[in-house]
Amino acid sequence: MPAPGVCLNILSERNVKDGQGLANNPEKFLDQDFQQLKQFCLKERLRFRDNLFPPELKSIGLGPLKRDDLWKVVWKRPYELVPNPVYIAQGTSRFDFIQGRLGNCWFLASVGALTFQKRIMKQVIQDDQTFSVDYAGIFHFRFWRFGSWVDVVIDDKLPTIDNQLVFVQSKTPNEFWPALLEKAYAKVCGSYADMDAGNISEALMDFTGGPHMTIKLSQASDKLWDIMRRAGKSESLMGCGTPGGQAGVLQNTVLPNGLVEMHAYTVTGVTEVVCKGRPVKLVRIFNPWGSGEWNRDWSDRSPLWELVRPEDQKYNDVLDNGEFWMSMEDFCRNFSEMDICCSDVNVLAGSQSSSWKTEVHKGQWVMGTTAGGCSNDIDSFSKNPQYRVTLKETVEDPRDKSSANLLVSLIQKSHKRNRHLATNFHIGFNIYEVPAHLKDQKEKFPASFFRNVRVVGKNESFLNAREVMEFFRFKAGDYLIVPSTFQPNEASSFLLTVYSKTETIIEDTSGYGITRTKMIPRDNDESFQLFLQYADKYGEVDAERLQKLLNENLHAGRSQKTTGFSVDLCKSLVALMDLSVTGRLSEFECLRLWKRAVFLKDIFYDMDVSHTGSLSVNELRNALKVAGFVLSDGMLNLMALRYADSNGEISLENFIVLVLRMDCMAKTFKRLSAGGPNMMLGENEWMHLTLYS
Repeated sequence: MPAPGVCLNILSERNVKDGQGLANNPEKFLDQDFQQLKQFCLKERLRFRDNLFPPELKSIGLGPLKRDDLWKVVWKRPYELVPNPVYIAQGTSRFDFIQGRLGNCWFLASVGALTFQKRIMKQVIQDDQTFSVDYAGIFHFRFWRFGSWVDVVIDDKLPTIDNQLVFVQSKTPNEFWPALLEKAYAKVCGSYADMDAGNISEALMDFTGGPHMTIKLSQASDKLWDIMRRAGKSESLMGCGTPGGQAGVLQNTVLPNGLVEMHAYTVTGVTEVVCKGRPVKLVRIFNPWGSGEWNRDWSDRSPLWELVRPEDQKYNDVLDNGEFWMSMEDFCRNFSEMDICCSDVNVLAGSQSSSWKTEVHKGQWVMGTTAGGCSNDIDSFSKNPQYRVTLKETVEDPRDKSSANLLVSLIQKSHKRNRHLATNFHIGFNIYEVPAHLKDQKEKFPASFFRNVRVVGKNESFLNAREVMEFFRFKAGDYLIVPSTFQPNEASSFLLTVYSKTETIIEDTSGYGITRTKMIPRDNDESFQLFLQYADKYGEVDAERLQKLLNENLHAGRSQKTTGFSVDLCKSLVALMDLSVTGRLSEFECLRLWKRAVFLKDIFYDMDVSHTGSLSVNELRNALKVAGFVLSDGMLNLMALRYADSNGEISLENFIVLVLRMDCMAKTFKRLSAGGPNMMLGENEWMHLTLYS
């Protein structure tokens, strides 16, 4: 059984602080260590079989193949298909592969763009892999996934029918990097079927981890050509897509002009030629099918090529290889969107030689706590995560005085393992300037703040997309970024990335963990009359007797919405208050518990402003504050997941257990850490502490 998710999250945060998740130190996808697995296979003389993405029908999934064809699939290693398999034959190129029986043109178009950037390509495909030296049937690839680079391990068993690869194939029969790369990405998506249909921007970002921009070509400005030229000269990947077709149905209809409806293409270059004395801007496009080209002006056999200068003739190759030229005007008319992903923000910003700094923050929208929705409802909107941004003064290149100095990117991440099960919500963000008199505020800003300040920046509109981004130019000062979904109570994780030219300080205003502001009332030695009615002959109460005591007395004078304390909850309470570790409470221990329960009961009903007999998560935050605990958004989210019912409501019983457990664990840490920031426990101590508390 794997470690709990909370443990894995803690380890992940520690690893990030230690530099894990960078391109040269990636996280291990699904906790698989490539080197360890390979060395084990070599030592035992085994061929690796990936049990986490097994060569079985479930790894293909439903959709790409007809049911009859699914049963014909045989998984084979490359050496079972050809006598001398190679990983890479004479370098990598966009012309190496042909799309197979999977609607993943968006992915393969991105691969076509990737082949132009050798450094990034080497990083993704790990080009030193081989079928000869130390071959063990195991390969690995690196992708950027929502803020971290991950190393993805696969075996080399590939799906075939009649000895032919089912999905992407190399034009060189014994070359296998495209098929293995596709398999690794299918594993990340959940299955091959989960790669069917998508947006080219997804894979472009997953190959680079860099800033990304989507441009609607029908609204393209005069600056588009300059952006494309800069991108063509830098470490950038570019792709585009055609419109048309029926929504949700991929028919791959080939139009009379040679283009395919609702299809992804790679932008492989831009240039300017002179035709009859006039400059013409041209864009070069690649079809990942490996064939099928534009057949109008500036296509391979267009007569316009006969009218250009002799030195421009070199750009025209008459080959049916899926690559073609078209004018900038035709490009904007026939394609709907263009995506650019790069490693240098200057390419997108249009600035000169500025050095951009990057800050990344991971967060969550959780139902009932931080999923507040858009600013149409200010009270709900104020619950969203809030990020304080301080922009410092800086000296800029004079040529950049009018260009953007801030780029904000918001990416949503579904909790679903399979890509097709993921739901993208409409997401966006607002930016507010923090007035001078509020610059020292450390906690989250309340609804009243948003009613009295104006929005100084926001993304153009809420989009049902994986990412939204926008450039801004702001003066030095304090700002607040509030990311949100459009509707409230839409749960998802997100990644907020801020690129800035200036020195920037970014803080999550919700704080970190738990802050204790006051103590629960002290104990004294007064007698406890109720105790004698429920104690056994030894003067103690166990969980069953405690259950009866609490259920018959604590709710006095109040309507009871729940069935009361369960035996299991009472066992938890006994463990928390049991100073002698006997599994029973003495009169003194029971008195301590009773006084705290009454104290928390009064807080509970005072904070239940909706008079429902339970606390909403927002009411819980207020109740905890009165009880002496200020929780960060992350900790409050965790408490809501653990103690709330399916409607997000907290009962009195769960509220009491929650507060007493927090109080107990906070005191335990303070005692064992001797007042320091850390504590050290042996395994036996840890097991005693966690299993009886």
